[in-house]
Amino acid sequence: MEKMFCLGLLLGAMGGALVVANSYKARSLVKKSQAELMEKVDEMMDERLRQMESTQEKTDKKSR
Repeated sequence: MEKMFCLGLLLGAMGGALVVANSYKARSLVKKSQAELMEKVDEMMDERLRQMESTQEKTDKKSR
């Protein structure tokens, strides 16, 4: 059962890669999705850094 699942997963991944490699529309969709994902990750990281900086400033003020 596990071997069949792994085989199906592998064949599906290979089939998807072939479709994307041979289809301009699919390839552009993947690139667009990757760009959107990277933009969201950048925004999340910026927000996290701002939160860390504000927390550090608060602790610095308390220690003085």
